[in-house]
Amino acid sequence: MSREIAERWYRALADGDRETLGKVLHPDLEVHVTPGMPLGLGGVHRGARAALRDFWGVIARHYRARAVPATFDALSDGRLLVTGRYTGKALGSGKPLDAEFTHLLTFTDGRIIRIDQLTDSRRWLDALAEDGPLDTIDYTGDNGVATLTLNRPTVRNAINLQLAEEFLIAARRCAADDSIRALLIKGNGPAFTVGGDISYFNDWHGPYGDLFRRMTGPFHEAFRILSRIDAPIITAVHGSIAGGGLGFAYIADFVLAAEGTKFATGFAAIGLSGDGGGTWFLPRLVGPRRAAQMYLRNRVLNAQEAVDWGIATEVVPPEELDTRAISLARELAAGPTAAFGRMRALLRDSWGNSLSEQLLAETEALAETGDSADAAKAIESFAAKRSPDFDGR
Repeated sequence: MSREIAERWYRALADGDRETLGKVLHPDLEVHVTPGMPLGLGGVHRGARAALRDFWGVIARHYRARAVPATFDALSDGRLLVTGRYTGKALGSGKPLDAEFTHLLTFTDGRIIRIDQLTDSRRWLDALAEDGPLDTIDYTGDNGVATLTLNRPTVRNAINLQLAEEFLIAARRCAADDSIRALLIKGNGPAFTVGGDISYFNDWHGPYGDLFRRMTGPFHEAFRILSRIDAPIITAVHGSIAGGGLGFAYIADFVLAAEGTKFATGFAAIGLSGDGGGTWFLPRLVGPRRAAQMYLRNRVLNAQEAVDWGIATEVVPPEELDTRAISLARELAAGPTAAFGRMRALLRDSWGNSLSEQLLAETEALAETGDSADAAKAIESFAAKRSPDFDGR
């Protein structure tokens, strides 16, 4: 019986048959995924709907892959051990994916209620890696710090389709590189970004709605990826940050704003509703009344107001912005990266959790980080009254 359920599950996954998936997956399903998987896939996904959205759904957006089972072994406790291979390719790079897997399936009431997955995360990472230079974004890595620089200075880093697509490539590179322990986002030229490229929009032949769907697809997926990496994110802004470009501030853990920087949504001025995650982030950062001011009345904030409202972390002199941002990125890169990742996840997921769910998530995250090499080293160092040297693991 358990093998039949498992085979139905594998077929439904391959076919994208959500009706069958709803029948074979228990609503309280837990999926325990190999740590180190790219795109925030590793860890625990609770609930069938969440797993379909945040695990298998993410895989479908970045890979054309299927799980091909080879052996089924029934265990004495009723669980089923399945081995096989993931085969296919990554959509962005076109590189092949061939990774072994082991699935331990637990059943209740004729449904799968728990899946423990082990797979070679390195093969998933390698398949995802997209090679070659980017034109609108400069992405580099050095000593654990990745730097993502918007690089359309002549148009004040206005966002067009190419920048949106290359932002997704850069986000994938960051997520696929387990040596990255901090991410710094900044912009070349006189402004961080003015938001959407109006001149580019005017040159578009066809309905604007089609263009905006094409642009927000990769643009929003990149933000989703970065929201789930372990590495802390620092965004350094100057000149102006507007429109969907505010998403680069929303996604950051720390936002350094040069004196004189202007923050604005600007959408109402061009008859658009907005993107970049602002309608989710802004009410949580500044409150619904202030968010309405920024959206409906195009309220423009200066750097200090952005700090006071909760969008930015601190104001710095323009000549010190790069130095301060790099210093902070290096400081964070020397920290307990795995613990930072759990902290980021707990803070992010708290918006959708009840208190009981959040307390349970804290317990599990604490147990995971408690088993880390960094925690063991830090606790020993604390007792010896010396500073720990974190490896990020």
